[in-house]
Amino acid sequence: MIYPDVQSWKITSNFPLTRVGTTDFKLPFKIRRPDGLHVLIPEINVFVDLPPHLKGSHMSRNIEVIHSVRNSQEEFGSLEEICERISTEMLKRHEYAECAEVTMRADYFLDRKNPGGKMNTEQYGLIAEAVSKWEGKGRIKTTKVIGVEVTGLTACPCGMETTRAIYLNTPPAVSPRPSITHNQRNISRVCIETQGDQEIEANELIEIVEKAMSSPSFGILKRKDEAAIIWKAHNSPKFVEDVVRDILKEIVKNYPELDDESVVTVSSKSFESIHKHNAFAEAIMKMRELRKIYSQNRREES
Repeated sequence: MIYPDVQSWKITSNFPLTRVGTTDFKLPFKIRRPDGLHVLIPEINVFVDLPPHLKGSHMSRNIEVIHSVRNSQEEFGSLEEICERISTEMLKRHEYAECAEVTMRADYFLDRKNPGGKMNTEQYGLIAEAVSKWEGKGRIKTTKVIGVEVTGLTACPCGMETTRAIYLNTPPAVSPRPSITHNQRNISRVCIETQGDQEIEANELIEIVEKAMSSPSFGILKRKDEAAIIWKAHNSPKFVEDVVRDILKEIVKNYPELDDESVVTVSSKSFESIHKHNAFAEAIMKMRELRKIYSQNRREES
């Protein structure tokens, strides 16, 4: 029996659509990491563009492509590799499309020592994206994005210096030890666009983000460990603006091989403890711009 192809029916409101697809789909994938094999269950969104003459896209093809990539014999080293594979297959399956986009986000776990030396398993987030487009002569160009999301701790420098001035009546130069201030749970995210075969290790990005915060946070802490975390955070008070800028600086220092046109997106959000609102900062810049600013800062410091 031949079924009607409703998606191809003629329409009168013929506007082209930028993104049409399926969202919030989950499926486990095996990822070969430096420390062994991980099973990740990403939340997957897949899209293609839709030309004006088509009523709808063939969405079942999206799920078929995801399953076919998962069931293949290929071994993947990262989520962005899987995104790239799916996005290129999407273009081939949706013959009417000029662009395919795939995004994934998955929980990711690493073993970390808390201040007392006890090993904990801590949760992070992995972010991946691939956008594939047809180029001339039937070639496909894909841009990938790798990202991480890290939860940590910030201590407010404004509150610290204000309480120091009012209640201790001493400037920082006289009393270099930290004063009291309020703490904030902080979630920071970095996403880096890569070209061609460029690869970035997610574990390295996680380490960069954690070091940019006042302190890491941990799932299990005894009282002595809590004191160590509080002391560490108060010795490194930071605004969300400081966190973003420190991450940007480390990206410039650690990834000289990144293409000048690669876009870097860094954001930081502190969940305020004494306010009913939260604090947020973000920077979206190309590596070329970041390198220029970093070089200028170094010249001024010398």
